[in-house]
Amino acid sequence: MPDIIINGITISFPFQPYSVQEEYMRKVIECLQDSKHGVLESPTGTGKTLSLLCSSLSWLLVKKAQLQAQAAAGATDKLDFGGQFFSKLTNSLDKAVGKPDQQTSSFGPTLPKIIYASRTHSQLSQAMQELKRSSYKHVTAAVIGSRDQLCIHPEVSKEHSSFIKIQMCQAKVKGRTCFYYNNVASRQDDPIFKQEIMDIEDLVKVGQKMKCCPYFLSRELKQRADITFMPYNYLLDPKTRKTQGIELQNNVVLLDEGHNVEKMCEEAASLQISSTDIAICIDAITAIMQDFANEATNCDFSQDITSNLQKDFSSEDLCILKEMFLELEKAIDSIEIKKREEGETLPGEYIFELLEKAQLTHGKEQLVIDKLDKIILYLSTTSTSPFTRKGNGLQKFSDLLRIAFSSGGSLQHRQNVMQCYKVHIQFEESKKNYKNDGWEIKKPSSTKNEGKLISYWCFSPGFGMKQLVEQGIRSVIITSGTLSPLKPTISELSIPISVQLENPHVISGSQVCVGVLSKGPDGYQLNSSYNTRNNPKYIASLGRTIYNFSCLIPDGILVFFPSYSIMKKCRDDWQNTGLWTQIADRKPIYVEPHTKDGFVNVMNEYYQKIRDPSCKGALFMAVCRGKVSEGLDFADANGRAVLITGLPYPPFKDPRVVLKQKYLEELRSKNKEGLTGKQWYQLEASRAVNQAIGRIIRHKNDYGAIILCDCRFEDSNFKSQLSAWLRPHITKFDNFGTITRNLREFFRHAGATLPRPKMQALRNDINEYSLPAVPARFDIAVSRPVKTNVKVEAESTLKLEESSIEYSSDKAPIENSKEIDFTEFTDVLSTASRTVINFSDCKLKDDWTRCELTQIVTEPAAKKRKLKILPLGFNANVSEPSTSRDLTFADTTNISTQSEETTKDAVRNKKRELGINYVKSVKLSLTKEKFKVFRTMADAYRKHGKFEDLMNSLEYLFSAKENLQHLFEGFRMYLKKEHESFFDEHIKNMKRNSHLSGYNNEIASRECTSWTLAKFFEY
Repeated sequence: MPDIIINGITISFPFQPYSVQEEYMRKVIECLQDSKHGVLESPTGTGKTLSLLCSSLSWLLVKKAQLQAQAAAGATDKLDFGGQFFSKLTNSLDKAVGKPDQQTSSFGPTLPKIIYASRTHSQLSQAMQELKRSSYKHVTAAVIGSRDQLCIHPEVSKEHSSFIKIQMCQAKVKGRTCFYYNNVASRQDDPIFKQEIMDIEDLVKVGQKMKCCPYFLSRELKQRADITFMPYNYLLDPKTRKTQGIELQNNVVLLDEGHNVEKMCEEAASLQISSTDIAICIDAITAIMQDFANEATNCDFSQDITSNLQKDFSSEDLCILKEMFLELEKAIDSIEIKKREEGETLPGEYIFELLEKAQLTHGKEQLVIDKLDKIILYLSTTSTSPFTRKGNGLQKFSDLLRIAFSSGGSLQHRQNVMQCYKVHIQFEESKKNYKNDGWEIKKPSSTKNEGKLISYWCFSPGFGMKQLVEQGIRSVIITSGTLSPLKPTISELSIPISVQLENPHVISGSQVCVGVLSKGPDGYQLNSSYNTRNNPKYIASLGRTIYNFSCLIPDGILVFFPSYSIMKKCRDDWQNTGLWTQIADRKPIYVEPHTKDGFVNVMNEYYQKIRDPSCKGALFMAVCRGKVSEGLDFADANGRAVLITGLPYPPFKDPRVVLKQKYLEELRSKNKEGLTGKQWYQLEASRAVNQAIGRIIRHKNDYGAIILCDCRFEDSNFKSQLSAWLRPHITKFDNFGTITRNLREFFRHAGATLPRPKMQALRNDINEYSLPAVPARFDIAVSRPVKTNVKVEAESTLKLEESSIEYSSDKAPIENSKEIDFTEFTDVLSTASRTVINFSDCKLKDDWTRCELTQIVTEPAAKKRKLKILPLGFNANVSEPSTSRDLTFADTTNISTQSEETTKDAVRNKKRELGINYVKSVKLSLTKEKFKVFRTMADAYRKHGKFEDLMNSLEYLFSAKENLQHLFEGFRMYLKKEHESFFDEHIKNMKRNSHLSGYNNEIASRECTSWTLAKFFEY
């Protein structure tokens, strides 16, 4: 590996760096040597992450050598010799690493560390892979993750809610009942942790092998690591930063993929709380008070019969807290909202006035937070059922106090809140949340006497960044491939930025074709603005545009829509008119799911289709600001073109968007160099477009086309906001014929002159800890062309609408089947929710009945089955071919190997068909929330085999009230053998009693509203 010297620092790089990489590393070294903050942009594909790691770690190693030499020189100066040598050594090192540190401990100088943060665990894993391939793989590294990624405790890890996981984990750790946590101290010094760099996946595997907790192990490894990897929120959220014990004093912070930093800073400092949350808090406190009252009637209350946990709070504490919540509820109810649609906006310091009405002032908040934490721990550890655990409302209120009093109640803090915050109050919406592209849209309900939603919103990213820098950070470097334009980004951060960089790309102009297309092939104007996006003529013209490009552009095409709703509208219209099928005939269509469930499966299928030599590529429809638009690699054939179908502006009438613009206008009146509200609104769209464009052109020899399919892209202001490397290449195409000729010539020339990529290089960069590898959900769409003369292997699958499911259509003939092994259940779920064929032709099969589910699974396992075996050839002793005959299993000793394999395949197919039919009926019968519970329950039973938990969950899901007993009985096919007799006995008892009213009453009681419980249990 070549060594290069930049500003006195020797950097070992895997190859001879490009000029843009050298310039980038020079800026990084400048920041670190002079303790400055920097904003550095380098396009995706220029080796930004590798350059950042190599340069910062080179500086760190030299800095550590300098500090160690200083410590040695200090010790040697006390002797009569050697001091002059060490003095010269430390002087030369000082010149290389910059100013010597003044801060020292009693044991010597403080050694700096590097904190590398990015948005997702997927991006962190990619960075750690880069580190493993560099010359710095010997440095000690650690990665911090959440319990969702790292917990391996069988009981805790199966929980859906992160909040419940945290509370259960804390209870087990406090009670020393977690076997995995107890092993951390003895395992943390194992040589394997010093020899290898471990990402999240590696930690989990080692933790399972060594029976020790990866979550707490990672926190221990962090203490001695030179570089620690973590997601943004761990660093930018003061509460999480404190919980994780992240030290910032004298350390270096590298914020990669920094285009998200501004929004993350605002979100980490903001919170929403509703009247319902306060009512839930009252309900939770009242329930505990009722428990205390019940115990007091049976024994002396002072004996603390129930649990040691109750010693952490008293009945007087509960009375005070309940009174506080009641006063707060009364204060919220008294707030007057004059304009129902718009809501009421108040200054940021109003949050302190509201809390003061409940006697919550500075100095008291920590006392309340401590008590709430103990009560939450009590609630999460004393509940017997996963469906009745409480404490979420209390946790939300505790978080509100932490955010509101994050810097104490000083006058300076209140002034900062007055400048950076707004309190927005509106009527509380119904239970359904409306989300669109990362922005929440609140739709007020029309009923009277509803509750209120209080939004405590921070509109200044600088508020959080200042708090971060004030912790004594040596240097902050914010870097990304899409930070342009830099000036407004720097102004929003509100910290001194001394080092800036806008790098060009490493590719030449012949490797990229950038064009603005204002009209479709039919001459109709392409404009996805609010007034025209639902116009059938526009949608049809856009569909024809995509169809033509699918015929012209080789390999993979990415199509980005401004929002999920627009993408769905286009998809539905194209399916109705047949355009969808025409496009799918050219390239199979994959659609980004709205949720993260199943995203990994869809991406894997897309990558596989690209690698398939018999296919002409594939087309992926996605959304700006969605999962596909960030962090994924579509290098080479994975992405030869990206089509942007519109400007992804935030929802114009969203209260948070409106208030953000007003906030910026207020600042603009004081500082003429700041952003206007309109400029920020345009920047939000341009940054999302820049990020989507960055999915292609991933390395020096890559090439691709970028087509902006909206006439509004012709605006000069918008062009100025695109990435600096992109601007010189933008061309306006007056008609569709011109762009067709240009694209045809571009791909012909690029394909002939640039090196052809190797197929194995077309890799999948998705990490399962960023997006869990679970079976695909039912809103994932993948369309393939259907040809009757092509043999279909495996199974064909269907995509139905929101209320239906997808299932296998394999029809292998078989008379009977063996009992299904539960280990195949995950495969059945995956098959039952995989991909799609031709939406417009889909119809639900009806060749199954509910009774079939129970009849088959209750068949005795020992019953002999007859199979009809076809002969393989002629009988050796006769002149005629042998005929088929009926055989029992006892007579099959002479069956050929081929016949046995055929029989096994048929049985396997039948198993799969039965399982898919069962999953199909479950999906059709349950709500989405309950179906999630069903999937998790099945997976937990397969892994841990807890029969009692399984039965409780089945009763919860398939109550007699909903006439779902056939689904309860149908689950027998997945039982472990040792549980079958208990299950059968339970079914007999159910049928004998012929009712489940007691259970239904229990369910009904769980669904009581909080105000009813509060009145019923008035203390």
